[in-house]
Amino acid sequence: MAGLPRVVDLLAARAEEHDRDATFPYQGIEAVHEAGLLTLTVSRKYGGPGGTLADTVRVLSQLGRGDASVAVVTAFTLLRHAEQARRADWPAAGYRRLLTESRRGPALVNTLRAEPGGQPGGLPETVARRDGDGWLLTGRKTYCTGAEALAWMAVTARTDEEAPRIGTFLVRGESEGLEIDPTWDQLGLRASASHDVVLDRVRVPADLALGLGTHEPASDGTEAGLARAWHDLALSAVAIGVARAAEAWLVRFLNQRTPANLTEPLGTLPRYRCALGEIEAQLIGAEELVQGLAPRVDRGEPDAVARTGPAHLLATRAATAAVQQAVALTGNPGLSRRHPLERYLRDVLSSRVHLASDETVLEAAGRAALERGARP
Repeated sequence: MAGLPRVVDLLAARAEEHDRDATFPYQGIEAVHEAGLLTLTVSRKYGGPGGTLADTVRVLSQLGRGDASVAVVTAFTLLRHAEQARRADWPAAGYRRLLTESRRGPALVNTLRAEPGGQPGGLPETVARRDGDGWLLTGRKTYCTGAEALAWMAVTARTDEEAPRIGTFLVRGESEGLEIDPTWDQLGLRASASHDVVLDRVRVPADLALGLGTHEPASDGTEAGLARAWHDLALSAVAIGVARAAEAWLVRFLNQRTPANLTEPLGTLPRYRCALGEIEAQLIGAEELVQGLAPRVDRGEPDAVARTGPAHLLATRAATAAVQQAVALTGNPGLSRRHPLERYLRDVLSSRVHLASDETVLEAAGRAALERGARP
């Protein structure tokens, strides 16, 4: 944690360059690694610091202030280590290899589930076929955050058996038959390299095929709820960090900007102070919501775990509204590529790629409320 401010400053210094060129921020990821933050959630039983969700939220909100793309890439690696701490589903030898690589340098990892045109709850189109004592994977995964720099990919696939089984197959990023298709050309999070991953008969040893069964691993139960809760609050923290960076830029602008028809900066006018206060109130609410739920999730409180989906929705809405209001207050300067505010707006809008649809989240919340109301 002590090195976090320096890391944030370094990320902020290079963020515009990587956004403009849509290049992966290797230097930023290296800085996160050197500060020990990329392995924050490695369990103490594996020799790590055993960072909690509350720790993770605090770190990611700060990284989001520096570079949202770096923060998002970091988030998925932290989520994977946290899941291993809870479930120990990776084979011991495979996880030791990941930790060894993590000591040598940044070892990014992500779970690849999304597929072009994929339907929630449907069978994966990515297919695993038996080949001797292993499997051959063929298919395409999309929105693979950090794709070009991943050391390991946990790929969800179905077997080609008469009764297909679903499992997670651990794939090395350098595997033969694996190709990165540079499809990511989005409005924001441009440096996150969330490209497609194409697998053409990629070989996976039998011991790296996890949880093969008729349902996707951890598709229900307590662990699935915890995995969703960590995802919801971690990504919420990144969005809040982006909004805080936008607010900081706005404060400097209001303190320095003196239009020709005024003798004092804009920040001296009550209208602008009230508008800034509205932004501050929105972000305080989002921070209190996320930071309040995180330690409760760490304690395993079921009510807290159930609330993280709506919390993610509300926090993302608040962050987006705050940045949009900052842009509206600044006018043309806020939309200029010479200033970072327009990048903050693009990044916070693009954070919705990691959020379930509003309808899905709200329908689930409404259904839960109806069920509570029907109890005697």
